[in-house]
Amino acid sequence: MQSLLEQLKKSVSEALVSAFGTELTSSAPLVVPASNPKFGDYQSNVALSLPKKLKIAPRSIAEKIVENLKVDNFCETPTIAGPGFINFTIKPTYLATQLTTIQTDNRLGIEPVRSPQRIIVDYPSPNVAKEMHVGHLRSAIIGDCLARILEFVGHDVLRISHIGDWGTPFGMLIAYLKEAYPEALTTTEELNLGELSTFYRQAKKRFDEDENFREAARLSVVQLQAGDRETLLAWKIVCELSSRSYQKIYDLMGLSPEIEARGESFYNPFLPEIVTELEKLGLLEESDGAKCVFLEDFTNREGEPLPLIVQKSDGGYNYATTDLAAIRYRVNVDKVQQVIYPVGSEQRSHFAQIFQVGKRAGWITENHQFIHAYFGLVLGEDGTKLKTRSGEAIKLKELLDKAITLARKDLETRLQQEEREETEEFIDRVSQVVGISAVKYADLSQNRTSDYKFSYQKMLALQGNTAPYLLYAYVRVQGISRKGNIDFTKLTTDTQILLQEATEITLAKHILQLGEVITEVEKDLLPNRLCQYLFELSQKFNQFYDRCPILQADEPSRTSRLVLADLTARTIKLGLSLLGISVIERM
Repeated sequence: MQSLLEQLKKSVSEALVSAFGTELTSSAPLVVPASNPKFGDYQSNVALSLPKKLKIAPRSIAEKIVENLKVDNFCETPTIAGPGFINFTIKPTYLATQLTTIQTDNRLGIEPVRSPQRIIVDYPSPNVAKEMHVGHLRSAIIGDCLARILEFVGHDVLRISHIGDWGTPFGMLIAYLKEAYPEALTTTEELNLGELSTFYRQAKKRFDEDENFREAARLSVVQLQAGDRETLLAWKIVCELSSRSYQKIYDLMGLSPEIEARGESFYNPFLPEIVTELEKLGLLEESDGAKCVFLEDFTNREGEPLPLIVQKSDGGYNYATTDLAAIRYRVNVDKVQQVIYPVGSEQRSHFAQIFQVGKRAGWITENHQFIHAYFGLVLGEDGTKLKTRSGEAIKLKELLDKAITLARKDLETRLQQEEREETEEFIDRVSQVVGISAVKYADLSQNRTSDYKFSYQKMLALQGNTAPYLLYAYVRVQGISRKGNIDFTKLTTDTQILLQEATEITLAKHILQLGEVITEVEKDLLPNRLCQYLFELSQKFNQFYDRCPILQADEPSRTSRLVLADLTARTIKLGLSLLGISVIERM
């Protein structure tokens, strides 16, 4: 189903052609949702962009456009305001027809894109052998959300986690595995090595206290890079331990199970080819023994061109080389048209540099989009970087567990106040959904390019732009179903939807704008737009609920309002699912 916004854009484009000729078909019909309801539902300022070209006053242009508009089937007569703004108000009868159309559609009338692309979303990309901490929070949440939205609109999405699984940090862990669990290298059975956090702390303690152990760790790195069989086996065991640890967090957060891990080791065989190809293209220059690409528009402190090192003076490679190999592989083998990297803003320079090299090498062409969807920091309530009292990064598992614990405490307090008794299973389920949802929504509801302050109190609040507020709106509809013994799936499209009260009309309009919002997020990769839409939808539903009786209303208003309530709940559920958030039937 074509959105109201798209219908209006098309109508304005056709009116321009009818009024002024085909030479204006390239003029963008600037139609946007109205900033103030008193101006209607949508507004166009296209007339203000044409006076120079047409040599006519903008208001006269607007009048001519309105004369040629064919929108009677879904709009009231357009009005002109100020110097030439064209205002549109959608007819309630048309809104009702559109609601009836989407009533039986699981996608709520949102059509897939006409030209789907193959897209990689690169997340959450932790470093193997280290616990995930708060620094991994935004990549995981934002990446999963973007992948869900792009997949929903019809793109072929590959979720690739570019993990750090190679190099110096592994020496310490491999050496500790050889020392503490030598049997792991001689048995085919899976040994219980405990949790990654415990294993890492024990290895770090040995590394800090014993010079001989530090030497063994350094030797393990050399053996790993040389392909020593026993060392490679130890490396694989450490990687598997890390993978199990990460998967527990992925599952707790509700991340998609379709994430494919591709470590730096995956690209190791291709690194010499990167150097060879860049040399053949004449892009490499030697600087202090290292092979580099000197970048355009990047300079060092002395104002000289900045080099991107592709091969170090000792013959080794760095993560920039690996990232270049990933770009080449993703274009040539994965055959993608777009790659999205949800990574912190501190890496903006790095991505600009590797994208430049990728373009100059001919891997990234005009048919490819490589996008750094950067995000800001997670700050404490004091405005400084979120960390423990000892100055360390907060472990992601601990952060999530605390959210669940606080959600449980709030729930138990409410149950006691309401004198409600619930099963332990119910309390566990609601606590986990609310706790995890609160953390994810608090992140996604911010403009991703900005820093935000992490506050359990604010994110778990039942009022305001929070996950609990949205979940409560959904639960409210399910409460109507239980109280009235209503099976929403039995409401047929034969039901006449009546939109007579102001809150009914306002709610109906908002439900039908979901497709427009999802299109915006697809283009600008800003999930906070969807969050704001869902928050406003919940507000509008609560206003409708407070002012319009539903179960107590006479027919046909009763059934009409039940349909409106059900469509609200389904819209919230769909929207939250695209954010990676589950709903619950009761709270």
